[in-house]
Formats: sequence, structure tokens, C-alpha cells
Amino acid sequence: MEFSAQQIANFLNGTIEGNPDAKVCNFSKIEEGKPGTLTFLANPKYEHYIYQTEATIVLVNNDFTPAQPVPATLIKVQNAYASLAMLLNMAEQSKAQKSGVASTAFIAASARVNDSVYIGNFAYIGEQVTIGKGCKIYPYAYIGDNVAIGDNCVVYPHVTVYHDCIIGNNCTLHAGAVIGADGFGFAPEGDSYKKIPQLGNVVIEDDVEIGANTTIDRAVMDSTVIHRGVKLDNLIQIAHNVEIGENTVMASQVGIAGSVKVGKHCMFGGQVGLAGHLKIGDHVNLGAQAGVISDIKDGETVLGAPAINARGFMRSSAIFNRLPEVYRTLGQLQREVEQLKKELNNQQ
Repeated sequence: MEFSAQQIANFLNGTIEGNPDAKVCNFSKIEEGKPGTLTFLANPKYEHYIYQTEATIVLVNNDFTPAQPVPATLIKVQNAYASLAMLLNMAEQSKAQKSGVASTAFIAASARVNDSVYIGNFAYIGEQVTIGKGCKIYPYAYIGDNVAIGDNCVVYPHVTVYHDCIIGNNCTLHAGAVIGADGFGFAPEGDSYKKIPQLGNVVIEDDVEIGANTTIDRAVMDSTVIHRGVKLDNLIQIAHNVEIGENTVMASQVGIAGSVKVGKHCMFGGQVGLAGHLKIGDHVNLGAQAGVISDIKDGETVLGAPAINARGFMRSSAIFNRLPEVYRTLGQLQREVEQLKKELNNQQ
């Protein structure tokens, strides 16, 4: 399907610089732009590509001023990246949508499944499950007993949702995600460990996205809670009784131990690790591979393992490469001090 620059600008409330009749039918990266495609420029370090891209239309921010002529038609918008997301969503929604229930899917007699739901081959829907309107349950997904899923959710292949878990509206669970497995709870008993039953559940609120092969463990009691708007990347481990605040985002391979409370609007880089029973404030940024062993206040940015304030970490990092030189200088100063002490003693 083709769209003109004018149609796109109208949809995005943008302004055109160039040919309003320029047409596109696909998307491309700015460095690999092809005729008939739309791309975007949001990061200034990619600006040099805009002067040579072959893409037909480029989304740019309103404050962008080209340093030289641009061959493409520009559409200026308030936020180029957010506007691209809107267009990608529109393109996704225009695709043919799956519907109906496959003959090989299993749906328990007590389950309540909205008529508009798609359920793929070999999906399993357990007893007393409720699934809201517009949901898509892909092949080989497992939805355990007493699970409640809201409206417009997508559950991709091989997702496992254990019994009694609750999922809100507009959530996406990517392939291989496991929601509600037992938390890692074992009590020492002599030379062995006795399993502690995990009797709680997982509650995922609205507008949450869970990446592929990410695991969220059920609580010992009460609930492990993922609040509204949280976005989790692939291969993340969330342990039992953890609470993740609204609109927090986490990159791949984050690991969070039990009973941690994470605030709102936090950002965790890849491979961040948190020890158990910590409290992380709102608007906290954790750099990649940060190892957190103590509470963090609102608005802090921390780096390193063990994690420390970002400014202190950067100052320390500047010294790391100079440590051999500092060590040699310290040794020389010690020898000089010892020599001075000897000379003073001889004078006495």
C-alpha cells in the first residue's frame, strides 16, 4: 500500500519540506535507504546519512536544520522516533489478522473465551480461564488453570502462564516467556534443602510487554507485580515477590532477586543484577552490568559492580589506567620519606 508525503504529514500533524506527492510503500534505515521507502533521523550522530540517503521521505524533528541540500522529502514532526512508531503500528495493524480457533487447540469446558479471540494449533487453555476480546493465543502456548487475561493481548508460541496468574489489557508476551513458575525458595535442613511452597501468583497490569524467554516467578504469598507500562527485554529473570513500578524499562539479561521493590520510570541497562530485598526509587538509571547491593534513592544514576554513584564511578574510572604509575610514585615517595627520616635521625 502506497502513501504520499501529504497523507503521512496529515496523519502525524507534520509539515513538509519537499514534494508533497512523494510516495512510499515501505520503511528503511537511513544508512540503507532505498527509493520508495520512509526513514527517520532522531540521533544527531546519523545526520551525515541524510545528505546521501536514497530514501524518498525522511521524518525529522521540528528543530532540524540541514547543513546542506537534502535529496529526500522531509516531514518535520515534534518527535521523529515516536512518529515512526506510530507509522509502524499503523502498518502492523493493516496486515491480515489471524482469527478463529484451530481444531487442534484444547479449551477446557469451564474456560470463558471471547468469540473474537484467535487460538492457534496445539494451544492449551485450562480450567476456569478467562480471555478477553481481541486476544491472540499462538500455537503451543500454555494457559494454566484460573488464569485471567484481559483484552487485546498477544501470547506468542511456547509461552507458559502458570495457574492463577493475572494479565491485564494490551499486554504482549513473546515466545518462550514463563509467567508464574515457582520462586527459588528452599530452606536449609541438615545437609539438604527443603522446598518452600510458592502459593502466590503473578499480576501483570495493562500495557506491559514481556520479552522472549523472560521469566517472572510467582510469589511465596501474595503477588509478584509488574505494574502498568513496564517493558522487559529478552532473557530477564524476575524473582518471587518482586514489584516493578510503572513505565520502568529493562534491557536484556537483567536479574532481580526476591522481594526487590523497583520504582516508577526506571531504566536498567543490560546484565544489571540486584541483590534481594532492596528498594530502588523512582527515575533511577542503572548502567549496564551494574551490581546493586544496597538501596538507591529517587533520581540516582549508578554504575559499576558493586554499583556506586555515576559521578564517583567516572572519577574512579579515570584513575584505573593510571594505577601502575600512581603505585610507582607512591613507592618512590615512601623511599624518599624513609631516607629523610634516616638523615634526620643521623643529625640528632
